[in-house]
Amino acid sequence: MTSVAQTDWFHDPALQKILALLNADGGEARVAGGAVRNALMGVPVADVDVATTLLPEVVVERTNAAGLKAVPTGIEHGTVTLVVDGRGFEVTTLRRDIETDGRHAKVAFGTDWQVDAERRDLTINALYADQSGEVVDLVNGLPDIENRTIRFIGDASQRIAEDYLRILRFFRFFAYYGSGRPDADGLRASARAKDKLKTLSAERVWAETRKLLAAPDPSRALLWMRQVGVLTEILPETEKWGIDAIHALAATEQALGWAPDHILRLAAIVPPQAERLEALAKRLRLSNADAARLQAWANAPVVPDEVTDVGFNRLLYRHGNEGLSTRLRLALASARADAEGDPVAMRKSARLSVLLDRAKGYQKPVFPLSGADVVAAGVPAGKRVGEILKMLEDFWVERNFTLNRTELSARLDALVRE
Repeated sequence: MTSVAQTDWFHDPALQKILALLNADGGEARVAGGAVRNALMGVPVADVDVATTLLPEVVVERTNAAGLKAVPTGIEHGTVTLVVDGRGFEVTTLRRDIETDGRHAKVAFGTDWQVDAERRDLTINALYADQSGEVVDLVNGLPDIENRTIRFIGDASQRIAEDYLRILRFFRFFAYYGSGRPDADGLRASARAKDKLKTLSAERVWAETRKLLAAPDPSRALLWMRQVGVLTEILPETEKWGIDAIHALAATEQALGWAPDHILRLAAIVPPQAERLEALAKRLRLSNADAARLQAWANAPVVPDEVTDVGFNRLLYRHGNEGLSTRLRLALASARADAEGDPVAMRKSARLSVLLDRAKGYQKPVFPLSGADVVAAGVPAGKRVGEILKMLEDFWVERNFTLNRTELSARLDALVRE
């Protein structure tokens, strides 16, 4: 018997209170999906979801009668969020699909655990744990948990046709939980249906892609996505562009304690071309912050590791630290990958690390003069004011930002007299 009863999260008093409430008087409730999967695979459990045979309105009635709070977060789809001890637990009524169109499903509520399990996407996501902690496996998912196999439930093509986003979920779960090569049926079905991804909303595609890119090491998943044409379908910018950098980047992140960064990973697999990246950001509806990070990287110059400290100060002032930091992180990951047994790459790696540290702590100096100072010096308002101000700023930058306001004012007076 496989059980999750030995885990700390399962004995959470709030969860046990919910299970007791929903298992009383003819109802049945089980922990469903990700919590069971993660517990069996030794992965930390974050959210705990519950499935029940009770209709949503009955869940609400029972919850209210028990003096607890029920929030109808998705009641039309059978989901009610129960708030216990200040934390939310999603409780969803068992469902069966009435109609699917590749994007959305019309569902009916039911009481059949087998039907509810079989409408889910992957075998590792369709496990339940009953009130005693015993795992209920209705789709032969336990062997896949043990072998770290990511496999669709039943016919892969049919599962994908129900919701084409499952193509990306297949690769995303492979990135997080899979080993070896992806399931052959899943690969073939994904390849055949890849053009259907364009029928999905940009928000759904990017949300799933972002999760995949944030995996501890998404390199193998991205490789297989490229092999079957899925990566080019969602990110045509990656075509004819190396994705080999991802593995080295993930290794560097782990070695240096960097948190996985979806935009840094994206930058590693697309060309630094501002116009194409602007189009990418619009197509996938990236947030303004993510789009700005890509543009800062694309517009930043390559930083040679032999750059002097003075030269690097100038680069930071002209281009800002965000884009340059992205350039440096990618360059450092590449250098570290080459460093073993190569003294030149080792020195380059060490220098890039120093530059990256400087970039992270950089505070842009403030130019001491303004246009008002130029006008006060006798230059009529107009284009000439900007020209002189730029000449003064360039002069200040070339002298490594050391000139103060008095010294720059003297330089301004000299320019005005010329």
